[in-house]
Amino acid sequence: MPTAMERCVWGNGDGSTMPVFDTPLGKIGAAICWENYMPMYRMTLYNKGIEIYLACTVDDRDVWLPTMRTIALEGRCFVISSAQFLTSSDYPENHPMREKHGLDKVLIRGGSCAVDPLGTVLVEPDFTKELIHYVNVDLSQIACAKMDLDTVGHYSRPEVFQLIVNEKPYEPVVRRAE
Repeated sequence: MPTAMERCVWGNGDGSTMPVFDTPLGKIGAAICWENYMPMYRMTLYNKGIEIYLACTVDDRDVWLPTMRTIALEGRCFVISSAQFLTSSDYPENHPMREKHGLDKVLIRGGSCAVDPLGTVLVEPDFTKELIHYVNVDLSQIACAKMDLDTVGHYSRPEVFQLIVNEKPYEPVVRRAE
């Protein structure tokens, strides 16, 4: 879902563009930037059995880490969030952003992090420099975490709530013979 200025470049996807991939590393899915604030999107990923939830963002606000912890707790999955670090010197020479801010102005302060299925922060955000984090995950933690809370299993309350997801690909042009 494009947000703010992204709408100038990107369009909406459809329900067929929300996969969870079964890989040798685990079941991996993703949400980009503020899609992470969409509860029904997250519930769809949880229902597909996501184990490793990737949350790519440029949101470097202090509220991001608590959001990642909530997603990990709610989905009983590992959350790995990559956040961009950008300085004015990353722009090409003669670019207006470089000229406006000088060479070393931090424009996006990063904050990548990782959280386990019980909300424990495995990798704390670092807002001081560009870097790469590494984290090991033990997928067996997920089954233990779901013993007390499984938001798409025993704790889903299907007698009260139902989420309907249209996964049909959207075709902008439909041709019919008459």
